[in-house]
Amino acid sequence: MRRLAAVLATVMAVAGCGADEPRPGPTVVVGAGPTRESVLVAELYASALRYFGTVAQVRTGPDPVAALDGGLVTVAPGFTGDLLTRFAPHPAARADEQVYREMISALPEGVAAGDYTASAQDKPAAAVTANTAKSWDAHDVTAVLAHCPGITVGAVAGAAHPAKLGDCVLPETHEFRDTAALFDALKRGEVTLGWTSTASPPAPADTEVLTDRTSLIRAENIVPLYRRNLLSEQQVLALNGIAGELDTATLADMVGQVDKGADPAAVAGAWLAQHPLDH
Repeated sequence: MRRLAAVLATVMAVAGCGADEPRPGPTVVVGAGPTRESVLVAELYASALRYFGTVAQVRTGPDPVAALDGGLVTVAPGFTGDLLTRFAPHPAARADEQVYREMISALPEGVAAGDYTASAQDKPAAAVTANTAKSWDAHDVTAVLAHCPGITVGAVAGAAHPAKLGDCVLPETHEFRDTAALFDALKRGEVTLGWTSTASPPAPADTEVLTDRTSLIRAENIVPLYRRNLLSEQQVLALNGIAGELDTATLADMVGQVDKGADPAAVAGAWLAQHPLDH
């Protein structure tokens, strides 16, 4: 009997130790779109989840928000302005917080949003030549309103940009194959204004990206969407941790690294190693 009792005690002790060992929860799938920037942002959120012990993977597809709605992914990062116009076409909101609040109100049932990156966004930005800025005696996009008649506009083919600024309805956009061709045309005077973005590499010499102090251009801050009731409080906090650390200059730098061939997961992991989310 003593021998049997000893065996049973040993079995129960082993079982007790096994019960105390933490087991990984289900994998959280983070959706990403087909662009390199979208994959990078998804990898940032996946890295944040892994940082706190969650098994996470990135799955690319044509439309991560649709994949979220269909239950194929649990998290789908996006940009506030783009998401707002998706769920509430023709919104009036343009400033960061206003766009975020209206976006939350427009989200479909079962979908929630984490914190947006107040210091990081990738929204359209208007570039002009240094001579144009000097002749306008202005460095903000509001100057376009006073020079609307006769303005010509260029953008990279497929890039999103506003059709109007305030009361200025912009003319048909001349499209270019890439950013280099766009800025060459800007310098040659083929277009007055070239659409770039706040997270693009710095504008070339003799050109200037106009500021947008009055939010004429709708905000595009990074924000994570996620399925309600599927993430723990700690996992939501992990997603929100990105908002407190990321800024536009860093986003532009990381996008530049990925554009040059760096692995998005490695770039995201290296950034997170330098910006721990629990300090």
